[in-house]
Amino acid sequence: MKKLSKQQHPFHMVDHSPWPLLTAFAAFSLVFGLVFYMHKYEGGFFALMLSLGSLLLCMALWWRDVIREATFNGDHTVKVQKHLALGMLLFITSEVMFFVAFFWAFFHMSLAPSIEVGGVWPPKGIEVLNAWEVPLLNTIILLSSGATTTWAHAAILANKKQQGIIALIITVVLAAIFTAFQGYEYIHASFTIADGIYGSTFYMATGFHGFHVIIGTIFLSVCLVRLLKDHFTEDHHFGFEAAAWYWHFVDVVWLFLFVSIYYWGGA
Repeated sequence: MKKLSKQQHPFHMVDHSPWPLLTAFAAFSLVFGLVFYMHKYEGGFFALMLSLGSLLLCMALWWRDVIREATFNGDHTVKVQKHLALGMLLFITSEVMFFVAFFWAFFHMSLAPSIEVGGVWPPKGIEVLNAWEVPLLNTIILLSSGATTTWAHAAILANKKQQGIIALIITVVLAAIFTAFQGYEYIHASFTIADGIYGSTFYMATGFHGFHVIIGTIFLSVCLVRLLKDHFTEDHHFGFEAAAWYWHFVDVVWLFLFVSIYYWGGA
């Protein structure tokens, strides 16, 4: 029987790639580098930076190949894009569960403060941050960045490249300002992550959100470069859609953080 040479399905058969194995090894090394650095082993900082640099390099090269497959090889068919969208939604769902754990810890202690924290919340000796100062300003900044992300998406759908570029530049700038203000807030806070359950839950929740903001900023910056290089069209721009979904997720998480930890938790 003669073998059919034409592909009989719409899916992209991925070529052999070294990046999954190398990325996994770099991530594994990063854990050891972080432990060595935190325990002040000799050469710990070098091990941390080497493993972190290796991880970032592997990720960049891996995503470069994915971008090439999507943009130049035409491997991301409509069916493939639908499954990529499903994968992104599942990833965001896993991130939601990640933050649920932090909120669970916060509400577990704040709704029924134990005797170890004095039976009150916030614990005595903790000077909480004013929700109506930097946190409120950051809320306005982040919500504004969400609006400009939506503007960029609408511009791409309407094939208005210049508007999309302007909107994405504004989004990235607002994201950088948000991160700068959060850093300012941390520097001037009167408590640290070592100050009991309040400090640990506050910095873990807001700090990991800040980390997600940085990741989202990089994500949107890459989309900006791709838009400048004409990688996106009105019907083929899932890379940007994934970044927009991620950014809106970051916005929603911040609203919960502002209301629960900054406002209610500090009242």
